[in-house]
Amino acid sequence: MDLEKGEKHVVNFDNNATTEGGAETTDEKEARRRAFANKRDNKKSTMTLLTTDNTKTYKDQDYKKAHVGESREYWRDMILGVNDGLVSTFLLVAGVFGSGMESRAILLTAVAGMIAGAISMAGGEYVATKTQEEIKTAECALEAQSIKDHKKDELRYLSDLLTHIGIPEAQTDEDEAFGIRRAMLGYYDKHDDAHLKINVALAFGSVDSSERSPFIAGGVAFALFTLGSLTSVVPFFITDDATAGFIASFVCTMTAILLVGGVKTWATKTVWWRSALENFVITSGGGGIAYGIGVGFDKIVGN
Repeated sequence: MDLEKGEKHVVNFDNNATTEGGAETTDEKEARRRAFANKRDNKKSTMTLLTTDNTKTYKDQDYKKAHVGESREYWRDMILGVNDGLVSTFLLVAGVFGSGMESRAILLTAVAGMIAGAISMAGGEYVATKTQEEIKTAECALEAQSIKDHKKDELRYLSDLLTHIGIPEAQTDEDEAFGIRRAMLGYYDKHDDAHLKINVALAFGSVDSSERSPFIAGGVAFALFTLGSLTSVVPFFITDDATAGFIASFVCTMTAILLVGGVKTWATKTVWWRSALENFVITSGGGGIAYGIGVGFDKIVGN
């Protein structure tokens, strides 16, 4: 008999049940309980078991661990911060070196550029992230009010959103999609909070786990911009020779650029050398332009 169709199954778990050898023991009775439970579960469909499974064991699977996780929201800040520190500070150094400045002046310029850039980067990320989250909050408040005041229209809107995620429109009440949509819309009709969450997730592409902290975004940008800038600053602390300092700065910066390009591919799952080469071309090309501007400026001003 099919247990999913609601047939009644009567199993005697009476303590007085007997076996061939006499009274049934507790262990035998428990074994019979488990056997019945297994038989019952085996008759359930896979989808029924999955629907009622709240163990979240999928989190322990190796393929899930390959995902970046919630840190994905801050990878933009991390790559932007360190890359900007590497590139902008080196370009600044290349420009002033090309103009003929001595090592001490280049060091001062590099340190000033590092501090100004880090503060600007942190402030920009903080304000931008805060603004983004405030917009989300305002949009969610408007959506919540709309669900309260215009329930039917918002359900129609949700039905349209379901089409965008691959649930086909139902042409008749015999379509498979009809039952799915009816069940979903019926549930969200009765649960406004859940209705708000799915509308926000589908329409705005935002869920709780994707919220960004302005403080974390700003702090990450500040720290990594400073770290990236050090490849152009430290060489001029070590040597008073402007040419030697510039060469060391170039080597350190390009090495770091290649490493950052490679590390980025851990998250993007792309070919590491392509990303590294892209970073290298942008920085070296920009450095060449900045150096040329510095040389040109020195000649114009010098004359």
